[in-house]
Amino acid sequence: MVSIRSLFIVFLLGAFNMAAYAQHITISGYVSEQKSGERLTGAIVYIPSLNIGAASNTFGFYSITLPTGTSAVALRASFIGFETFDTSVATNANIELNIQLKEAKELKEVVVKVRKEAAIQERTQMSSINLSIQTIKSLPAFLGEPDIMKAIQLLPGIQGGNEGTSGLYVRGGSPDQNLILLDGVPVYNASHLFGFFSVFNTDAIRSVEVIKGGFPARYGGRLSSVIDINMKEGDKNKIHGEGGLGLIASRLTLEGPIQKGKSSFMVSGRRTYVDVLAKPFMKGDNKGGYYFYDLNGKVNFTLGKKDHLYASGYFGNDKFYFSNVNNDATSPSSFSGGLQWGNITGVGRWNHEFSPKLFGNLTSYYSRYKFVISANSSSTDNGVKDEFQLKYTSGISDVAAKYDLDFFPSPNHFIKAGIGVISHTYTPGVQQTKISSGGLNQDTSVGPEPILGNEMEAYIEDDIHISSRIKVNVGIHAARFDVRNKNYNSLQPRVSARYLINEKLSAKASYVQMTQFINLLTNSSVGLPTDLWVPSTDRIPPQQSQQAAVGLAYTHKAGIEVSLEGYYKTMDNLVEYKEGTSFFNSSTNWEDKVEVGKGSSYGAEVFLQKKKGKFTGMLGYTLSWTNRTFANLNNGQTYPYKYDRRNDFKVAGIYTLSDKVEFSAEWVYGTGNAITLPIGYYQGVNGESIKVYGSRNGFRMPSYNRGDVAVRFTKKKARWERAWIVSVYNVYNRQNPFFIYEDNGEFKQVSLFPVIPAVTYQFKF
Repeated sequence: MVSIRSLFIVFLLGAFNMAAYAQHITISGYVSEQKSGERLTGAIVYIPSLNIGAASNTFGFYSITLPTGTSAVALRASFIGFETFDTSVATNANIELNIQLKEAKELKEVVVKVRKEAAIQERTQMSSINLSIQTIKSLPAFLGEPDIMKAIQLLPGIQGGNEGTSGLYVRGGSPDQNLILLDGVPVYNASHLFGFFSVFNTDAIRSVEVIKGGFPARYGGRLSSVIDINMKEGDKNKIHGEGGLGLIASRLTLEGPIQKGKSSFMVSGRRTYVDVLAKPFMKGDNKGGYYFYDLNGKVNFTLGKKDHLYASGYFGNDKFYFSNVNNDATSPSSFSGGLQWGNITGVGRWNHEFSPKLFGNLTSYYSRYKFVISANSSSTDNGVKDEFQLKYTSGISDVAAKYDLDFFPSPNHFIKAGIGVISHTYTPGVQQTKISSGGLNQDTSVGPEPILGNEMEAYIEDDIHISSRIKVNVGIHAARFDVRNKNYNSLQPRVSARYLINEKLSAKASYVQMTQFINLLTNSSVGLPTDLWVPSTDRIPPQQSQQAAVGLAYTHKAGIEVSLEGYYKTMDNLVEYKEGTSFFNSSTNWEDKVEVGKGSSYGAEVFLQKKKGKFTGMLGYTLSWTNRTFANLNNGQTYPYKYDRRNDFKVAGIYTLSDKVEFSAEWVYGTGNAITLPIGYYQGVNGESIKVYGSRNGFRMPSYNRGDVAVRFTKKKARWERAWIVSVYNVYNRQNPFFIYEDNGEFKQVSLFPVIPAVTYQFKF
């Protein structure tokens, strides 16, 4: 097995040899917003006469190397929502050109024409979609609260969980197979309120990229998707803010310069106030409530022309609590308890521009997810006090460091490489009990010891422009996982290719292998915080997958992007709870509660997206099959996954009537989820009635469909802007199934959300 260190050294030697050989003129610099100074990811810098260009990276850096002998050239830069930048550049030496783009007051036809350089058919990457934050905010929102994860559910190949929840099931995968990154840091539980809201406050977010397949080599550790979310950097020129007041939560974001033009900050907070509103209705000695909050923060500093520092963090928590007090004079008693769960992330980054062709980024981060159940009781009888305390804790924490390089050796190559290490600490579930009675004290803890795991990774990838028609992204991701006394090594090849049939149409194909060293144990369909994160061990091998995809990408002259993709994915070493097991029985090792099996998913997806003009929107359709096979489940027979959804159709549209009024609507339809139901009964030895079940997931819930609408009324003042948003969730009051249960031989459906209107007030200053 080739070591990760050897792979990285080979890359560095090759990269610097290429740099020494290629004596071309290079134009490089950063692309940013003129108004705020915030850098733009994915802006296109292009030289039309040579038909070459580059996209700015995550930190706004771009580099274009010109062929030998090139004279002065015309250079153009563009980004959606901004005016096109044009300039002439003399090419007698390397040039540092920092570009500032002005926000477009009106999206003119010329912008549409320029955008062909970044059109979907041009890109090597397939199965990838960038979502605009403005689009997410404009779509109808559940209870008026914009949600990134619910917007992602509108994309083909991505299915939501149960009614109203924000879970993601991508191309037949499970929630633990989604790598959700916030400023490059994994977020392990992305849900508030038992899955009905995500932890991402849209006011604090700059960009969102969703990758379902054809994964570049730089991503690893999950099988099904990457959700790459980046926070705003903060305005470097002036202080401003935005916020909103909704039915269940309010939010406020502030950003501005620390040192004008050189450093900035951004801080954003959100909190529900359901508990505050409920207090007046709490009577007697019974108390209780629920709330969640988020806090995002980021600072960045320009240390010079070539160095930048960033630091960001996220803090979020959910708390459900209740209590009862009996103040009887002779035998007082009390009881309290609750659930609490949340994430903490922190990251520091240092960017350095080694040369016009080589850009480096050093990252170190910390991520922690923790879940706690607590219960406390106290009673006094005849002067004797009894106390009982129960605390159940589970979670996971990471400490990591990595280094990434972007290298631009020639006009036909864009190389990325990196190396990293992550130290994981898993707490699969510890139950602590304290009992005090009559002077006797007992303190016991039951559960496995924390499990330590070290993960190392390295990658190399090259986006190669072979000819005017052919581009290929080829790479390899190497990983190693050490746990207990077991070592797992993995080499994961990745390749994506694009063939440009004509100016508007291209054919694409990809093949990837993925390995995952972490598992989520769940026996719920809701995505509860009780779900346990556990590692691969000497008894549980890593999950592995292979995915192949082919497709067509087309841009219509009206600016409508169209993609058609077919995919086939296999998954090995999937983990499921055994029948009848639960997370809470801490006396049994979790490794004894699980089965290991395999799965497959295949299907076709169609996606249309219009990003320009008064009317914008998207339409997606998925036809798919997803199955699981476990030797000791369903008698070893293959069965459909619970989110095997044969047909999945989604459409969303936004119509801007004027700068004061905007309408939006969405409609979704999906085949019902697969469920297991009893098919009969027999009488037990004690006369009890025992249910007999048929094949696993052998029945279907009724189909799911729902329509939502919203209208936004905006008014601009001299120094600020306000908007009222009126939205209606489930506008025609469809009774969609949340779950189905059996009662005396009759199956009954429980529906959760009827028609729900909401009003939200938003402001900017």
